[in-house]
Amino acid sequence: MKNFSYQNPTQIEFGRGTIQSLSGLLPEDARVLLLYGGGSIKKNGVYDQVKTALAIPAPIVTEMSGIEPNPEYETCLKALDLIEEHNLNFILSVGGGSVLDAAKFIAAAAWARGNGTAMTEPWDLITGQAPIEGALPVGAVLTLPATGSEMNTNSVISRREIGQKIGFGSTHLYPRFSILDPETTFSLPLRQTANGIVDTFVHTTEQYLTQDVNTPIQDRWAEGILTTLIEVGPRCLKQPHAYQYRETLMWASTMALNGIIGVGTVQDWATHAIGHELTAMYGIDHGRTLAIVLPGLLSHEKQAKKDKLLMFARRVWGLSQGDETVLMDEAIGRMVLFFENLGVHTRLQEYHIPPSAPPLDECPGIIAEIFRKRGGKIGENQAIGPKEIEEILLSRL
Repeated sequence: MKNFSYQNPTQIEFGRGTIQSLSGLLPEDARVLLLYGGGSIKKNGVYDQVKTALAIPAPIVTEMSGIEPNPEYETCLKALDLIEEHNLNFILSVGGGSVLDAAKFIAAAAWARGNGTAMTEPWDLITGQAPIEGALPVGAVLTLPATGSEMNTNSVISRREIGQKIGFGSTHLYPRFSILDPETTFSLPLRQTANGIVDTFVHTTEQYLTQDVNTPIQDRWAEGILTTLIEVGPRCLKQPHAYQYRETLMWASTMALNGIIGVGTVQDWATHAIGHELTAMYGIDHGRTLAIVLPGLLSHEKQAKKDKLLMFARRVWGLSQGDETVLMDEAIGRMVLFFENLGVHTRLQEYHIPPSAPPLDECPGIIAEIFRKRGGKIGENQAIGPKEIEEILLSRL
């Protein structure tokens, strides 16, 4: 097990009716930017619950809607202007992980502007060209379990004008609190629920299917999340208003990426890095790009990941018959079938490709070239470079 330091300061309020605790979680002097997406929170009643909870005591609240499913840099800059105009000092994210990702970036950028951080533009905070030295406090009311952003330091922001989608993080970006009421997820479209299940599954495998460095506790936690998703995921789709399944999925998503299963481990994240490029190029949902890439990556890296893949086969899928190669291939095949049964396709050719986007047969080479220009390699062994990325994507056409 690798040495590690772990601290997670986010307060979680979990369960039915917990939105009503919102006002007691805010600072007394809070001047709030209420941030949300396309308006679904007004259709499902979450907006009204939040506004009622904010009424006593009544903080100063400025609202901004329109945060995209893959939050856009330019949209976030508009929020910065609102913060300056109204002298706001707290950001409340109401929605899914994308809204919260936007809130984290806005919080860091607002702090940087107010405290004289040296940067050419706020994008420098995302690329690492400027340090994240602080952030406005952020709170969350979560309505879509998937990203784990409600209890971690991570964010992903897109910049369409240059075709980039970049993840970044800082310990300054932990939410102060996150409210998780599973009933807010009842009205989610089945597509979004399925995407969230896959996203949570892959978050777990990125920390689990790597190297065996003697992390038996973390391995069992990860396996518990994976087997729970396999059991509960399809039930959420069949019975979307069943509270017992929704609460399990919501907590699984949080636990998959709040850092606890990754302490002391060797982590991968190559599937996410490649998947982000597919989203940027074709607009495919994030969770669906992961379902495309992961089977190809695991097959390509089968020998490097052999110990953990065999563990995955035996403990998660209950496989025991056949030699090591058969077991690994069967485990990957079972995972593909699980994704497909959720309605999430695992090959690029099964998705609608915009006419203006590059043809599919050109995709592997284009994305490989993107990584070639960036330099370096990805994966837990830093062994996946442009050549390997092209091979992985060719296998998923």
